[in-house]
Amino acid sequence: MKTKKSISFYIFLSLIFCLLYIILAIKPLETEYQFTPEWKIDATNPSISAAEPEDEILPFKLGQTLGYFTPEGKITQFQTFPQKASISRSFYTCYSSNNMSAKYFTPDGKAAGTIDIAGFPMIDEDRVFVFLPGGASFVQCDSTGRKLWEYGGTVPITAFDSSKSGVVVGFADGNICQFNENGNLVQRFSPGGSDYNVILGAAIASSGEYIATVSGQHRQRFVLAMRSENQTKITAHEFLNSNEPTQKLVKFSNDDSTVYFATSNDLGIVDVKSGKIRHLKINGQAIAIQEAEDTTFVLTKKDNFYTVYIIEKFATLTGSFSFYAKNAFILTNENRLYVGKDSTISSVSISKK
Repeated sequence: MKTKKSISFYIFLSLIFCLLYIILAIKPLETEYQFTPEWKIDATNPSISAAEPEDEILPFKLGQTLGYFTPEGKITQFQTFPQKASISRSFYTCYSSNNMSAKYFTPDGKAAGTIDIAGFPMIDEDRVFVFLPGGASFVQCDSTGRKLWEYGGTVPITAFDSSKSGVVVGFADGNICQFNENGNLVQRFSPGGSDYNVILGAAIASSGEYIATVSGQHRQRFVLAMRSENQTKITAHEFLNSNEPTQKLVKFSNDDSTVYFATSNDLGIVDVKSGKIRHLKINGQAIAIQEAEDTTFVLTKKDNFYTVYIIEKFATLTGSFSFYAKNAFILTNENRLYVGKDSTISSVSISKK
């Protein structure tokens, strides 16, 4: 009789355990991203459609062609260029290797201004810069091409980035200079830590509060620095398993919460607030980073082999796809990813289900 009671007790205990397990295990299904191809257009010999006033215009540059297209796949501006070009959502310009002056244009092809300064123009969003002959100085111009301010140096510039808060410049001697939007020097420092302290990549947060760099050979180093009153405070750093003396992509996320930096064999991802650094293995060198919704897309290149990596939740790799091409780009706009490949541009819709 005692044995039967013991068996009944254990059966009852097992049922209670199973019930508790079912209750605790119940949780909502995680939302998953869905990527849906929308359209694909030929970008080398397109039919040009005039943009409507309400059309949003997006830039592209593939090989020796550039232009603008709409989210619906209508190309509104297209032209070839023989040597070099720079393009953004605001302006574009074409120039030569011995450039003495350059005209730049709005997305509808209308003249925006003329830069009567010898050098190489660079357009970053609505900001216009010219790197002067010798590679140690640059000028920022206004929307008509008139010089706003100039930095004149003697050490070659090896890294450059701008945001609405100003400019960060890295030099071959390992120094970093930050200028505000008026061209005033905000801070100067050297990340150091390497045998050869050349700056290989630099980025400035949109707020201007943080600077991120990759620098050096023989103990190559990543540094995240914060400007605090009249001091520069290093909030995160790491020595890297990389020594290639090539330029490295460094980029802040749109909300300045994350920094991405490229090494020879992975992608570093930094939480700005905590300083925590993670690494994702990638195939090739990261050459472009774009954001859409809560997702980050990273384009890498190894010879003629390109890969697009899809990253969620700070550093969670959720997928990738690859292709061969001579030229490629990625661009995001709202909930769409655009992929340029040699002669084509494709649109992919991003949704949660």
